[in-house]
Amino acid sequence: MPDSGGSRAQRAHIPTSGTGPGADDAPAVPHGDAGPLSADPHGDAAALSAVPHGDTATPSAGPYGDADALSADPAAARGTAPAGLPGPAAKAARRTGLLVTLVLGGLTALPPLSMDMYLPALPAVTDSLSAPAATIQLTLTACLAGMALGQLVVGPMSDRWGRRKPLLLGMVVYVLATAICALAPTAELLIGFRLLQGLAGAAGIVIARAVVRDLYDGVEMARFFSTLMLISGAAPIIAPLIGGQVLRVTDWRGIFVVLTGVGIVLTLVVGKWLHETLPPADRHTGGVTEALRTMRGLLADRVFTGYMIAGGLAFAVLFAYIAASPFVMQEIYGASPQTFSLLFGLNSVGLIVVGQINGKLLVGRFRLDKVLGFGLAVIVLAAVALLLMTTGVFGEVGLVPVAAGLFVLMSAMGLAMPNTNAQALMRTKHAAGSASALLGTSSFLIGAIASPLVGIAGEDTAVPMALVQVVCAVAAVACFLLLCRPWQRTGREDGGL
Repeated sequence: MPDSGGSRAQRAHIPTSGTGPGADDAPAVPHGDAGPLSADPHGDAAALSAVPHGDTATPSAGPYGDADALSADPAAARGTAPAGLPGPAAKAARRTGLLVTLVLGGLTALPPLSMDMYLPALPAVTDSLSAPAATIQLTLTACLAGMALGQLVVGPMSDRWGRRKPLLLGMVVYVLATAICALAPTAELLIGFRLLQGLAGAAGIVIARAVVRDLYDGVEMARFFSTLMLISGAAPIIAPLIGGQVLRVTDWRGIFVVLTGVGIVLTLVVGKWLHETLPPADRHTGGVTEALRTMRGLLADRVFTGYMIAGGLAFAVLFAYIAASPFVMQEIYGASPQTFSLLFGLNSVGLIVVGQINGKLLVGRFRLDKVLGFGLAVIVLAAVALLLMTTGVFGEVGLVPVAAGLFVLMSAMGLAMPNTNAQALMRTKHAAGSASALLGTSSFLIGAIASPLVGIAGEDTAVPMALVQVVCAVAAVACFLLLCRPWQRTGREDGGL
């Protein structure tokens, strides 16, 4: 089986010979100002690991941090400790690994919370601000647009100044913008600060992915993305429920007060426990011109672009489902609001469970491209089945077959989304922030383009939803095969490809 990669910290504890230093007697490497959760500077050539990562060597990290800092070790992140650690160190590794998961998971979940907690309050906002429903809908569009565009700004910033400073700045702006949203007297002001909220909240999405790339390689990165999916996938499920409960005790402004509190807690946690993961030696020193040149270089990488577009098209399938399923399930197939909520929750659970199967069972046993290809194939088959059902090829079908098709389609996302991110980021060691920005922005933009198309034929048919899903799924497979060409890298030790 190809080399699974692992993290830099993990490889720093692998003896180089039978008599070389092991995990317990490895010399300490100073971290400087970077803090315990960091990759060490690469000034010394001896600090570079010889483990292959694509066409470049991957730098190793220093020893474990203390119990109060986040560990860069993948075994710790999975809740286990590397072999050879004494009992107290093993417990510290598990504890700090949980911290890294919760902090990055919280950052990834914040944007879905910002979007979905607000949904039950839309009618109340319309009445409170005496604005048309179409105007209030722009508060959602503004937040989504901010999240898409903000990643293009924050990603290159994090490559130049490190991960901590742009993230903390983004979190502070997020808190201020959210607090002003709670006080907004007009719809126009609310739209403006929802845009700023999305721009600032994008820092959590893009930098969380970049931090994962800083700390992990190969299949360990894919496993960690699957773990993040457990948290970020649960956020859209519980967010409307939280928003509904908040509305029972206060008005819509209380939702933004709660989000402000969540932002403050995350800012404090990041400030205390999430230390720098990008050493100064790996940072870009140029300005906007270099950032644009870096992004142009990433887009010129055919394989990276293939994974980016394939992941964005898979995300568009998900967006099409989110945009159309309330109407399709309730208005066309007769599901009650309670039944729809149950089915929506089951589909989200399916995505989360398959994502965990991907991280715990499949990744490391099979090449990532093989798992990704299987996931995309299942998405295509499920989308085609939905198209055949909605066009009447099987006669008149009811709610159960359509719901089953959507469940299979959404569950297969747990194989597609984490692995496209992992495969793309494996190729971008020296520009993880910019690469993460391109991945996130492309997903949001492709999804935003696809989602309005699901209602293009009116309210009496589900065919547009299924057709958009089929087109996007087939296009994702085509990009994967034509641009990524996974068969050309079979057998190469490319971080678990």
